[in-house]
Amino acid sequence: MAAKQLVSLYQELMRAFDAQPSDLKKCGALLLQLKMGLIETGLLLPQGQRNLDDLVVAREILEIGAFWSIRSKDVPSFDRYFCQLQTFYRDYCSILPPSPREYPIQGLNLIRLLTQNRIADFHTTLESLPSEALHDNPFLKHPVNLERWLMEGSYSKVWSARNEAPADEYKFFVDSLMGTIRNEIASCEEAAYSSLPIKDACTLLFFNNRSELMTFAQQRGWEVDLMGEQIQFARKGEEKIEIPKQKLIVASLTYARELEQIV
Repeated sequence: MAAKQLVSLYQELMRAFDAQPSDLKKCGALLLQLKMGLIETGLLLPQGQRNLDDLVVAREILEIGAFWSIRSKDVPSFDRYFCQLQTFYRDYCSILPPSPREYPIQGLNLIRLLTQNRIADFHTTLESLPSEALHDNPFLKHPVNLERWLMEGSYSKVWSARNEAPADEYKFFVDSLMGTIRNEIASCEEAAYSSLPIKDACTLLFFNNRSELMTFAQQRGWEVDLMGEQIQFARKGEEKIEIPKQKLIVASLTYARELEQIV
């Protein structure tokens, strides 16, 4: 693919992505063509001396691809774009101008690691980022705060963080995180209670309305008593273990006799 054609497709991608709302289907088709072009021109994973303008265009194409992946709810695709961007963020950072999309994408990756419970990878990634950015940049502070609240068990703060997300794409991962939290809370409720008022269950599980709770209850196999305004939890039957009393008595007496003989 010629450089002019690559730039032309890139400009078309920008228009489709910046549209309100974004034309995700068109973006997907253009990204496929552009990635083939980047491969042909050696810009997907560049090495050595390259034209600065070409590197900037390649980086922006991959960055749009990362955001497009989240808007399309395609996490594996986001992971691939993020990995491909590391060449530009690390190997060419000394010659490329700073990208305004870098920290938003780094923050999205951090939240992705949290949703996958990859806490060790989360902290390893934090160590590779500038310490001042972790304290000052809102796109990085958001996942750092989320991780702290998760460790504290402050789930209400995690829930409130959805409305404080620095970009709409962050809400996708926060929603995923809340799904994991709800299942953890539900497991605790099942172990601690035989039933709960519907209103209390709705509050504890951070649902905005009853219909969401009803759907969740059906998934968990709970019984809902609409007349009594109660949820009955599906509890596993306690296993009854039969203690062999006679055998234990015989064994104890035998042991006592043998002990007397030794003494």
